Amino acid sequence: MKADHASAPLLLTGATGFVGGAVRAALAREGWRPRCLTRDLERARKREPTFDWVQGDVADPASCARALAGCRAALYLVHGIGAGGDYHRHEVAAASTFSQAAATAGVERIVYLGGVAPAGAGSEHLRSRLEVGEALRAGPVETIELRASMIVGHGSLSWLIVRDLAARLPFMVLPRWLKSRTQPVAIDDVVIALVRALDLPPAGSASFDIPGPGTLSGKEILEETARIMGLPPPRVIELPLLSPRLSSLWVHFVTRADWPVARQVVIGLTEDLLARDDRFWQLIGHSRRLSFAAAASLALDAERGDRRVQGTWGAIERVRGLSNIHLT
Repeated sequence: MKADHASAPLLLTGATGFVGGAVRAALAREGWRPRCLTRDLERARKREPTFDWVQGDVADPASCARALAGCRAALYLVHGIGAGGDYHRHEVAAASTFSQAAATAGVERIVYLGGVAPAGAGSEHLRSRLEVGEALRAGPVETIELRASMIVGHGSLSWLIVRDLAARLPFMVLPRWLKSRTQPVAIDDVVIALVRALDLPPAGSASFDIPGPGTLSGKEILEETARIMGLPPPRVIELPLLSPRLSSLWVHFVTRADWPVARQVVIGLTEDLLARDDRFWQLIGHSRRLSFAAAASLALDAERGDRRVQGTWGAIERVRGLSNIHLT
């Protein structure tokens, strides 16, 4: 597909989100003409007036058809974590609607960013992301599903939780989920994976895991983040019987994550989130991925230009010596 990228646009869904915002510039550099889907056209144009915006909703066949007209490929970066009690069913149905509209429009490939499959049942959010991937891959358009665990970067919800916990707690209880392991991946590497997936030779729909280079427990992630901030690691009190619900309330209190987000993230961390393999990185020839420490340092550097954290937690951060770290 790479030879004539400029011959047709690419539809970028989730363009106003963390990953969508990061990948848009990379697409343009590779010769794609990203057309950005939004449900609020006026607000999007005010925010980024130079972007090519189109109004629509992935759940609406008519607006999908208009948005996809003339596109050769699409990036599906839409997730509805905590967006109402019925979001799971709605997300899967929307993915099927989008795939059918893409086929009608003549789209050749969809690239979707989902989540790593847990060993057990996992959270509703993780199950929803996996089923969205299944729905897209079962559709009429060839779909490459990329599965990531924790994405590290300024703007990532899971990184925000880690950053706030490490910055604000000199000591903490150790619930069972902080012993679970994952393979955090830098947003820079995720962007490379998404763009390169568009150029894979046609071979049918498939799913690939995109792990970071290291395996860390939740406790190790918090300790490493504190170290990078120049803080001592949180002193830990083991309390293995602390339930995910109580843990998520604690996370919600300490961090800026909304309650539905905190709850789903904590439930998702109650078991290991480990990749099946790293063959996708070999497939695209990208073996040198950023370590967690390097990715975390870049995320913290990206905060420096935003206004300071306000209120009690902002004061606590400054007392702990983080006056040079800022976040909106």
